Amino acid sequence: MQHKLSEGPLLDEKGNLIEAGYAFDLVREYSRKDIKGLVSRKKEWDYYFICDEEYGIALTIDDNSYMGMASISVLDFKNRKEVTKSYIRWLTFGEINFPSSSKDGDVFMEGRKYSMYFGNKNGKRHLICSMKNLAKGREFFCDIRLEPTSKGSMVIATPFKKKRHFYYNQKINLLKANGFFRFGDLTHQFKTTSLGVLDWGRGVWTYSNTWYWSSLNANYGGHRIGFNLGYGFGDTSQASENMFFYDKDVYKLEDVKFNIPQDEKGKEEYMKPWTFTSEKGDINLTFVPIIDRYANTNALIIQSKQHQVFGYFSGTIKVDEKEFKFENLLGFAEKVKNRW
Repeated sequence: MQHKLSEGPLLDEKGNLIEAGYAFDLVREYSRKDIKGLVSRKKEWDYYFICDEEYGIALTIDDNSYMGMASISVLDFKNRKEVTKSYIRWLTFGEINFPSSSKDGDVFMEGRKYSMYFGNKNGKRHLICSMKNLAKGREFFCDIRLEPTSKGSMVIATPFKKKRHFYYNQKINLLKANGFFRFGDLTHQFKTTSLGVLDWGRGVWTYSNTWYWSSLNANYGGHRIGFNLGYGFGDTSQASENMFFYDKDVYKLEDVKFNIPQDEKGKEEYMKPWTFTSEKGDINLTFVPIIDRYANTNALIIQSKQHQVFGYFSGTIKVDEKEFKFENLLGFAEKVKNRW
């Protein structure tokens, strides 16, 4: 079942989702003051990923209530290397002051060794970020502008089985990117065909959960092609978060399964080729990894184990009796297990 959201407030007077489902825009209105769940369970974040065929950067600001985080990653696809550094600010509890909508509003977080600014006016975004020592004394700086190219985005309102717990999420694919980053002696100007994605998340989460997420934003045969695929947490009986983007058009997909290879003992082997399938057969993809951005944070009751794997997608996606076929397009797929 794929239920489409109607317009109105996101939460009722008790802090529960009024309606679960999907949309192509933020038709339900989110407000932090309407949340009735535990203060420590409130979580808000903005995550951007921008790339071309040579390099990519990932920029994150989040506020998980008991902690906020600013994070920067640089990915070198030619040499199959990555570096990531994150700074944590404890007991933020909403002080980062995330906007309630992705359509307007700025996010800013800074410390002695970093500064992260995500500007947003009428959906046009300006990202200016710096970090004094991202890796081995090398400073980082970026100045990126992003503009939407698609008529829609992926929006999903997902309840958890626990009362007053929910996740409201938007993924904006195929953002046209213009700008550069500097990392030590390297200065990289993103190509005019470069694209990005925004992961905009707001919600009240349960303590233990696992998610699978994959994103593609690429150019192929003179067209912009993208998808958002994912599952793994909450009650998704009303809708999935799976969508396909082709130039300005957006198509809804139903289920998907990430088939991650395993060894003889059942341990996942993230750097071997994956497949992505669906019950209807409308998703049939192979994924050849080149970089595993692995992180395992374990601080007493807080743990986050992440495999964000970058590589090349090939295969077919079928929608509305159309078949879209592509080869060797750069994207990522991840499995994240949290106790937070």
